[in-house]
Amino acid sequence: MKPQTGDPVAPQIEADLKASFARQGLMRHLGAELIEARYGLARISLPFRPELTQQHGYFHAGGTSAVADSAGGYAAFTTFPENSSVLTVEFKINLINPAQGERLEALGRVVKAGRTLTICQLEVHACSGERRELIALGQQTLIRIEGGV
Repeated sequence: MKPQTGDPVAPQIEADLKASFARQGLMRHLGAELIEARYGLARISLPFRPELTQQHGYFHAGGTSAVADSAGGYAAFTTFPENSSVLTVEFKINLINPAQGERLEALGRVVKAGRTLTICQLEVHACSGERRELIALGQQTLIRIEGGV
């Protein structure tokens, strides 16, 4: 039976995801963490630091976009066959509220998984305690690459 969005991934896929994420220099530099990976979804957390802000003290759009892009990429990766990898082909993001809070949480969700191209929906929330505010929405196209990286 084909896995459904949100189903747990096999241990080997989870290990591959974590190893891939650990190799991402930008995510490490930003202090981002892959906090959830399930079939067709991935969630990344980015804790607030003053170095991640723009001139008004909000999270910078560059950091917001980076975690959204990676969340979509890892969501797509969960749907690929073994020994595959992923690259973003295109993405668009709308910044709809100021990004202020203790952390950002980016969610990537697969909308359509194809043999070559996969489409993901992206959401980023600013979180403080129990408060969650949607601050960005996006869409992304990714390509599956033969050969794991």
